[in-house]
This record gives sequence, structure tokens and C-alpha cells, in this order.
Amino acid sequence: MAEQFKIIEYPLIILFVISGAVFLVSTSDLVSIFLSIELQSYGLYILSTLYRNSELATSGGLTYFLLGGLSSCFILLGTSLLYTNSGSTSLDGIYVITSISDLVNEGNLDISSVYTPYYINFSFLILSIGFLFKASAAPFHFWSPDVYDAIPTIVTTFVAIVAKISIFIFLLELVHYTSNSLFSFQYSWTSSLLISSLLSLIIGSVVGLTQVRIKRLFAYSTISHVGFILLALSINSIESIQAFIFYLMQYSISNLNAFVILISIGYSLYYYINSTEEYKELEDKNNSPIQLISQLKGYFDINPYLALSLSITIFSFAGIPPLLGFFAKQMVLSAALDSGYIFITLIAILTSVVSAVYYLNIIKQIFFDKSEYIVNPEVKNISLEGSIVKNASTAMQETQEVKVTFNIKNVVLSSSLTLTISILTLIILLFIFVPQEWLSLANILALILFNT
Repeated sequence: MAEQFKIIEYPLIILFVISGAVFLVSTSDLVSIFLSIELQSYGLYILSTLYRNSELATSGGLTYFLLGGLSSCFILLGTSLLYTNSGSTSLDGIYVITSISDLVNEGNLDISSVYTPYYINFSFLILSIGFLFKASAAPFHFWSPDVYDAIPTIVTTFVAIVAKISIFIFLLELVHYTSNSLFSFQYSWTSSLLISSLLSLIIGSVVGLTQVRIKRLFAYSTISHVGFILLALSINSIESIQAFIFYLMQYSISNLNAFVILISIGYSLYYYINSTEEYKELEDKNNSPIQLISQLKGYFDINPYLALSLSITIFSFAGIPPLLGFFAKQMVLSAALDSGYIFITLIAILTSVVSAVYYLNIIKQIFFDKSEYIVNPEVKNISLEGSIVKNASTAMQETQEVKVTFNIKNVVLSSSLTLTISILTLIILLFIFVPQEWLSLANILALILFNT
């Protein structure tokens, strides 16, 4: 029931992943970028296959590894093309080449005889395909629902959040310094981000309607969120970058809370049994106790606090005011409208309404359906006796022994889990009362980027 505590490699692998993420954000050389993304990816591959007793986790991790290797090929190809066309592996040198576009567009410089301008766009396009693949953005999303569902929930939490943040921040730098580089060519590589955003919004919302497994549903929800993040990224204005940073913050908080609550619900149901045949046939129940949305039926009657916390987080996913998710979506859509992206804004609003259907289905099952769980008769009336020994503080005092009795009502969640869930839920719920600090932070970071 607690296999993760027996795996001593956890801290080391997580250190590799976080180190790769930090290097990716801070580096400015093509070779270092490739090494950083591979360091991060290898850690995630190992983390996914760490549970050797799980056939599902092993197959999911292998799928992740093979398709991640394919995306690395795109990154390596884009890197080699950039080096071939610029003669430098430094991003600063490439930024200098792209900045010449201002002179070209003004007619003061003609480099068409010695340099073919669309090569650099083509190279960045291939490079972005590799990174969008790793960030599970449509149309390169097909691996993520299977992997999310197969690997243990505690690993899914890490893969869904940490793996994406560093990639998006790196793409932010890339977009900022190269998006104005059109030369005489009408197509910029950042247009591919806009197309990916549109597809992510549609696929993440529509395909999610047919899902019955909770982690697959969260995977499509993540794809939909990635669509909003890419929309803010591709606009590339001060308002959109502020919205991008803020959306990344709320995405991380909401997803972390959702997965931690899912893990906690699994723990809280250990002394309940469900006689439905569908649940008996589930594989890998120790590593992922909650796999089906129908397993949450009537959970409000079992633990109302966890049920309320999960519902608040899901409402935030759906963008219901006045929760954190609503303000993030509103900022992105406002920035898109200001920049004239009316069509994709309408698509984003419609897909948000569509995705609310499968979010509200979870709420319905938690609060309005009848629970199929009963307390395990073997432990219902069990009573365990123990004693707490209080050592004497001085030699003159006697050692005190207090008899205690344990029963099923004494089984509660750990203080670390309850504290984490409480803090994250309160941030999502009460953001409207203290918005200034978060918005100012996003605003300052956007202004710093645009002034450098």
C-alpha cells in the first residue's frame, strides 16, 4: 500500500528532472538545450517505469520512452539545421541574425543573395515540433492519455506539471526574440504555435467527453489548458505574456491539487469495499486506487471535505468565477481580443463550455449519485488495543503508560496531505480577495522580459 516509500531512487531521479528543467530555462546554447531536455526526459522515463511490480506502468513508461525518443530526433534535427544555417550554436548569434529582419523589411539591406531567409523559420518550426511533442500539445498529444493512465498516480502528478513548465518558459524566450523575424517571407514559425493551440483546445475538449477513466480525462483537460498557454505564448504582447505567466501558475497549482486529492481519495477508501464487477477487474489498484470516474460516486457521503476540495478544483478547471482558473482564462482571452485574434477567442470560449460538460459530470457523480461503497465487514467492528508510554522526565518520577484503543474511525489522512490540500484549495478559492500580489508578480516578470 505504500510501495513508493520503499523506493530509495526517488530523490535522485527527481533531482535529475529538476536539474534538467533549470538548465533548460537558463541555457542559451543549442547543445546545452538538447542535453538539458534529455536530462529532464530520461529522469521522467525512469520515474514512469520505477514500479517494477506494475505491468501497466512498465508498458506506459516504455511508450513514453519510445515516443519521447522520436521527439528528441525532431529537436536534434532542428538544432542541426539552425547550426548549419547560422554557423553558431549560440542562441544569441541566432537572435542577431533574426534581428536583421528589421533592416531587410525597411529596404536598407539586401541579404537575399547570400542568405535564404526562410531556412531559419523552417529550422525553428522543426525544433518547436519536438518541444510541443514533449509538452503533449495537439496534434502531438496522442501519447499522453495512455501514459498518464498507465503510470502510478503519484508519478502522473510529477509528469503532468514539472515536465511542461520548463519547456513553456524556454519557448517563451524563443518566441520573444524570434517572432518578429519575418524577412520577406510571410510565414513565421510562431504561427505553428497558434495552430497547435487551436487543435489543443478542440481535441482536449471534444475527445474528453467520451472518457470514463479519471486520469485520461485529466490528460485531455491538460491538453485543453496547453491550448490556452500556447495561445498566450503565440500572441507575444506584454498583456499576453502576463497572462501566460499567470496561467502557468494557476495550471501548476490546480493540477497539483487535483492529483493530490485523487491520491488522498484512494487512501481514504482502503477500508471500503465495492462489489461491482467492473472494479474487481481493475489492474494495478495498489499504485492507482482511483482509475474510473464512477469510483467517485457518492463520495461526498464518505468524506465531504475532500469532495468539496476536489469540486472547487474542478470548477477552477472549468473557469467558473470567482475561482483562480476563471481569471487565468479571462486574461488570455482578453489579450487575444486586444491583438485581434477574434476567431480563436470564440473557439476558446466554446471549447471551455464543452469541457465544462465532463467537469460537471464528475461533480454530479460525487454529490448526487448513490455511493456503491460499504465498509469492509472484516474491519468494521475490529478494535485494536495499544499503549502509549510516557518516559519520566526525572529519576524520581515513574514511567507512565496509557492504554488506548484504535478502531476504523482513527484512520485519517496524514497531516502533510491535509495541509497541502487545504492550502492549495484556499488559494484557488480565495484568490479574488488577494489578487494584487499574484497579478503584480506576473506583470513584473512580463515587463522585465520586454525591457531586456
